[in-house]
Amino acid sequence: MKQAPAGADRLDLLQTFVRIVEAGSLSAAAQQLGTTQPTVSRRLQQLERLLGLRLLQRSTHAMKLTGDGERCFEHAKGLLERWDATLADLRGMQDAPRGHLRLLVPSVFGQQQLVPPLVGFLQQHPAVTVEWLLHDRLPDFIAEGIDCAVRIGQVEDPGLVAIRLAELPRIVVAAPGLWGEGPLPRTPAELARLPWVALNTFYRDEVELMPEGRGRSARFPIRPRLSTDHLYALCNAVRGGLGVGIASTWAVAEDLAAGRLVQLAPDWTAPALPISLVHPPGRFPPARLRAFIALMRDYLPQVPGVRPPSRPPLSV
Repeated sequence: MKQAPAGADRLDLLQTFVRIVEAGSLSAAAQQLGTTQPTVSRRLQQLERLLGLRLLQRSTHAMKLTGDGERCFEHAKGLLERWDATLADLRGMQDAPRGHLRLLVPSVFGQQQLVPPLVGFLQQHPAVTVEWLLHDRLPDFIAEGIDCAVRIGQVEDPGLVAIRLAELPRIVVAAPGLWGEGPLPRTPAELARLPWVALNTFYRDEVELMPEGRGRSARFPIRPRLSTDHLYALCNAVRGGLGVGIASTWAVAEDLAAGRLVQLAPDWTAPALPISLVHPPGRFPPARLRAFIALMRDYLPQVPGVRPPSRPPLSV
């Protein structure tokens, strides 16, 4: 193996590579690390020379992980997590999780799916207290004193650390018989003729659906009878027969099983929503925050109705 360039720290090179992949671009990684894009690019090149491997396949507008890059990412992430655990262990009780965490989580998902692991977290770490805030927005972390947020949907601010942990599949649902006489609607064209309810956090006047397997997505305009920013309101309106809606599978699983809702166009789904842990950049987060992040890393991909993330192409 080649020697690392003078002054280069191998852990720093691996941390930079992991941040590039998790942030989605060189520029976002640079902002999160408090450095410049040329510096991040140089570190990536140093790591590739050190390993003798091409980790990212570059084109004019995007990058994607090579096969070696995928393996390096998984190894690097695990190594950095073990290094953090080693530091925490060597520091002993001085670095045990303690103190107060101010956390912001999605209003519905946070009260229904995330409270059980939160209870376990607090039972495991009796010296930690938590303020659990339920809002469907990204906060001003510094002004509001937020340590970490669980975010459903895209994170556009490249200055934040956003660790994508899972995805929420979404399907089209309606009350039985909403479409009238005849068979169940199975195509986007048939759905476009029905009344709609919109969850305006994610869709307002247009719907995009993806076919199962390969194929082009379909888009069509809607004029919602009702638009809302709350998932419970949408589900209640759809159950009441007001219109068709798009909801995460976990949120409507019981209604589907009980026959209160029916999945329409079962061969088509809405694009899955990413679930990310978001926090301000920092060299070494406190033990209480690292412990919460570790909990969410393990827990979120295993929640019923949630799936592990598919990694989108990286931007330059």
